[in-house]
Order: sequence, then C-alpha cells, then structure tokens
Amino acid sequence: MKKKAIESIPYLGLKKVSRKKDVKYIGVTTVKIIGHEKHLFLEVYRNKKESKETPLVRIVLTKKDFGNYFPEKEKWTRQQVDSGDVYYGGELIWSDRQDHSVSWMELQNRNILQDAADQDRIKKFCNAPYHYNEKKWWGYIAAHEQDIVSTARRKTEQRKYEKRKKALEDRIAHTGPLPEKEVLDMADSLCFQNEHYLYYKKHGGRAKVACSKCGGVADARWKAGVSYESQFQRRIEEPREGHYGTCSLCGTLGIYKCQGKVKSSNRKKMHLFLGQKYKEKGMVFRYLVVSKEWQLGLIEGKHGPEMYNSCEMLQGVEVARAYFEPDKSIQIDYHKRDWNGDEYWDDCNLYGNANITIRDGMIMPETYEQMKGTMFQYSALQEYTDSIRTMNPINYLECYIRIPQLEMLVKMGLTETARALVEGGQYRCNEIIADTSAKRPDTFLGIRKEKVKQLIRYEGDTDLLRAMQMEKRSGQTWTEEQIVNLVETELESEQVELATEYMTLQKLLNRIKKYAGCEYWTNCSSSTARIQHVATTYIDYLSMRIALGYDLSNAVYQQPRDLDAAHAKMVEETNKEKADKRIEEVKEKFKNIQKNYKKLRKRYFYEDSQYLIRPARSAEEIVMEGRLLHHCVGGDNYLRKHNEGKTYILMLRFKTDPNTPYITVEIDANRPGIIQWYGAHDRKPDAINIQQWLDDYLAKLKNGSLTKIITPAIAS
Repeated sequence: MKKKAIESIPYLGLKKVSRKKDVKYIGVTTVKIIGHEKHLFLEVYRNKKESKETPLVRIVLTKKDFGNYFPEKEKWTRQQVDSGDVYYGGELIWSDRQDHSVSWMELQNRNILQDAADQDRIKKFCNAPYHYNEKKWWGYIAAHEQDIVSTARRKTEQRKYEKRKKALEDRIAHTGPLPEKEVLDMADSLCFQNEHYLYYKKHGGRAKVACSKCGGVADARWKAGVSYESQFQRRIEEPREGHYGTCSLCGTLGIYKCQGKVKSSNRKKMHLFLGQKYKEKGMVFRYLVVSKEWQLGLIEGKHGPEMYNSCEMLQGVEVARAYFEPDKSIQIDYHKRDWNGDEYWDDCNLYGNANITIRDGMIMPETYEQMKGTMFQYSALQEYTDSIRTMNPINYLECYIRIPQLEMLVKMGLTETARALVEGGQYRCNEIIADTSAKRPDTFLGIRKEKVKQLIRYEGDTDLLRAMQMEKRSGQTWTEEQIVNLVETELESEQVELATEYMTLQKLLNRIKKYAGCEYWTNCSSSTARIQHVATTYIDYLSMRIALGYDLSNAVYQQPRDLDAAHAKMVEETNKEKADKRIEEVKEKFKNIQKNYKKLRKRYFYEDSQYLIRPARSAEEIVMEGRLLHHCVGGDNYLRKHNEGKTYILMLRFKTDPNTPYITVEIDANRPGIIQWYGAHDRKPDAINIQQWLDDYLAKLKNGSLTKIITPAIAS
C-alpha cells in the first residue's frame, strides 16, 4: 500500500451534519485508482460542524491489503474496523470511548453513511458473501479485512510449513542408514547380556528342556537310572530354577525356567542411543527402543500342557533423532504413525499424554568414534558415561553447549557436580555455578583453590560443594574434617552464618556432637538423624534467643545444659500467645483424635529392636510434631482427615529416644496403605531403610500379624 500517495489525496469532506442527536459518526466513501489498483476510501467524520473538513480516520482497502490513517496523530495502523466479533458485536476503531455496555441498536444509530451510494460502493468493492443488516454497513469492511488477514496468515503458515518440511527432508537425506543388525547384536550384548532361557519340566529322573536359542526340545535323564538301558541315554545336569545350564542340543548357556512358573512369553525392553556424524561438524543422536521376547510353545498333551518348541525374538524401533549443528538450536524429530498405519518422521512432538518421552539409556560404543572431528569431540561424553552407565546424552550435550566447563568437571572426576548441572535444570545451574565465564574449577564453582582436591576425592559431591561454597562466601578457612562434618548436619548457609557470628565453626560442630551424644559419620542412620535434628534445634534455639534480645556473647545462653528444654522454653517464650491459641483451637475442634487414640493404638502400635510406631495421641501432639519437624502435618487438612477417620497420622521414632520426633507417616484408614512419610523439613532421612521398614510394617498390618517381630533394615 502506497501510504505517501494516499496521504497526498485531499480529504473527501462531509457535505452536511445529521440533525439526529443519536448520530455521532458519519462515513463517506469513494473509489480511487492508485498505481493501477483500485482503492476503497472510507473516511469517518464526527457529526459536528467543526469536524466536516478533517476525518477522524481514513480507512483504505485494496483487494489484498488495508490500512488506517489517523490525521490528528499522523499515524498509520492495521487495526481491523471491528476489533470484536464482526457478526455479533465489538468495538469500532473510530469510537472516542470504548464502551462494552453499548447495545447493537445504539451502535447502529451512532454510525451512519452519508448517503445510499456509499453503502453500494462498500458492498460492491468488498463483495462480501455475508448478508448484513443495512445499518451494520461496517460489517462488509470487517469481513473483507478478516479475509485478507486469514489469507495472509494461511500463506505465512504455509511458507513456514514448507520451510520446515524442506528442512526435515534435508535432515533425513543427510542421516545415514541405521545399521540394524549391528544395533540388535550390540543391544543383545549390552542390554540383555545375550540372555537365553532353558524351559524345563521334570518327570521323575527325566526332564524335558526347551532351548530358546535353538528352539529344540530335548528329553534327557538328569538322574541315573537303575536299568541297563539308562546308562546309554542322554544325560544332563539337574535343571534348577534360576540356575545356569547348557542346552544339550546346541551348547548354549541359558537360565533354567520351570515350565509351571512361567507365562508362554516374557519380554524385556531397553533404551539405546546411537550417535552418528551429521554433515560437517554436527551430530545426530538416534534414540531406539529395543525389546527381546522369549516364547515357550505349548501343546495340550495327555498329562496337561507339553512343550513342543521355544524361541526368542530381538527387535528394535527408532523413536527419535536429535540433531546438533554449530550455532544452531537443537532439533528433535519423532517417528510417528498415521491412522492408516503408515510411518513417517515429524519435526514436532505429540500432545498431552501421547508425548514421546526420551528416557535414559545406554550409548553404543561406536558413537564415540563418530564424535571425532565434530563439535562434541571434546565434550567428555565418554568419560561421563563411564561413571554413569545409563543416561540421556541429548540432555548432557545440551548442557555442554550452554556450559562448556562441563568437560573440565567430568575429566577432573567431579561426576556428581556434572550430573547436577545436567539433570538439575537452570535453577540448579544457578545454584552451583559461581562464575559462568571462569576457566578454573575453583573460580567456576566458587570454592577455595585448595579444596578442589578434596572435592575430587568425593567425586564432586554436591552437598560437600555447597559447604565449600559456604566457606568461600563467609571469608573463612575450614579444615577438610570440618567441612565433611558440616555436610552431615545439613545446615543451610544462613543458619551457619547466624551461629558463626558468635562462635567458631569448630565450636558449633562440637556442641552439636555433644548435644547429640554421638560421633559424626558413624554410618548409623539413627546417629545421622540425631545429629541433623540437634543441629536444626540448636540453630533454632539461637535464632529465638537473638530475636528476643538476649546477648549471645554470654556462654550460659550459648551452651544450655539441656538443649531440648531450653529450646522448648524459647518456643514458649517466643510464640506463647499464638501457640496457646492454636493448641486450644485444635483441641476443641478435633476432639475425636484424642477420643479414638486407645482404639487406634491397639491397631497400629508396633515396635521392634530399633523403631516404634504409634498413632498421634491428640490434635495438640500433631501440631507440635509439625512445628518441631518443620513440615505441614499440623495443618487443619491433616487434622480434619484424622479426626473424621479418613487418614491417620502415625509417629515413627527411635525406640531409644521415643520422645524425639523423627518420621511422620500418613496412612489410609480404609484400605491400609501409606500415603506419604517425611522427616524434618520435608526430607526423607535414611530413605531406603525406612521405606523397607514401612513396607514390612504395612504387610504385617494387612495380614494382622503386627505382634510378630519385624526384622529391622540394616542401617547405612
């Protein structure tokens, strides 16, 4: 649209204003030819004598374009005439006031054309297929503009689609063939360890054995017979479930599976990545799902099902491809299938629950040879996978592109730090990285130079790294032992800073050990839990002392004889009024918790040599449990469900310290099942052993044998 030429054309002008009070705007039209193309001019004037010369807006349309010129602002826009729905209602761009409460009848009365010829010009030029009320004359223009916008959008989308399609075809053309046989052989070796089954069924001293490798069924003797003929019969070792044996027909080593204990088929699935060079410096990582199925053929015989053959099938399918090129964004293509069953590649994922997920898997060894000479030849991917057997190399390489120092971390042996960067997302990266432009590990991670060796010995443990960063920020120098012991306390940076304003770190660690009554790093879960609980309690005690105005330079305040009693006193002193009000409120509101305690105790109480578990005695106890462990169990939601008998809150504690909160458990009241369990600060201390203990407890609860002894999990 030639805007300068349009601006130079004189305004049409308004012949006369309307005497109708409701009319606020009057439209005047004409058709002009500019640059061999017809243009429809619509000028909208205010219905005032002083506004007859200059329009409020000049709207210009061609067959393929439109624009609006506002003389007062000397500004062009591409707003559509009707910014709302052209069929039902909306706002007209020349309205002085946008009022959504204006009815269509009022809108029609406000906006008119100068004469009938103007209406005819609009209808003829727009050639709109829609029929409008004659008073809604702007609807023809709005429909014409909408057609222009839709056509332009379709053309833009089509251009984008063609561009994407061409790029997809180019990627497919430059992707080498998939070496299927090599992939399957490698998958069988890497993922399934060339596993074969020997299905067997014993008949006295004889046994039938079906081999999944060769498919044959051998009938042989595993036990010596008493007859003369038996010494000439085929002999095999005794088949035993889960033990390895050798097929007497083909000599394959396989695992014995009793016919009566297996299904007719068994299937295992694994994920595999194959990296190949792409174009000059790029790489394509091909994600495959490989499955192996073992089948046992059965036929009905005189004495029930009998084995007649066995087989195994190995197959794989390529699910996705991730393309990496220098200075380009990563592109992932997905293998899909349409409604007709035809397979094709697409450059976008599916939607919702149908999304194709790329999971961790093993990387084929030839990938590393292919990486030579590419953008990832120094990525340290091979060194990383040597430490982490299954992974998603796409995530790793994405992280490497953003953080080239990842190579340095991996090659130095800081595997756990590297893993946190790869798997932790941007938030975790910001937490770990101190200087993104640094080339030295100490500067990059924000720790002291002399601590790098210690971090390497611990394989880049992120908890140890956090303590070292804490040391550097505080401007102090801590020993290796102090840092390791600080890690076990799980104290946050702010908590350590608060305490070290009044004492050295060593004094803080000594006091925690003294109050806990146990040494650091004893490999005992109860000792670790005790140290962490004491550390949190002690810092909480100090912070309350400070808040209440006590002078912590006083050794008496710093070192109370009984920490639990001193902490309880501070809690009472700090929040006495609020705490008392809450306790009284829940005591009155959730009376059934205390009322039903004895009945629930008979059902849920259990103890063994290490732990005890019991239901909450009252609503007040649940509130205090939440406060001491700093989690949300004391909220009304949990109290109400316990009070109504929907779920119950159980307290799991060490038998030697039954009054110290440790683990809080929520259990379903109707169908026994553990909904959730947490320790202090919503963490799960000694998670593996506690989970095993709770699983055993739940099993006993279901079969009614809680009176029997549960063997406690081995502490680690």
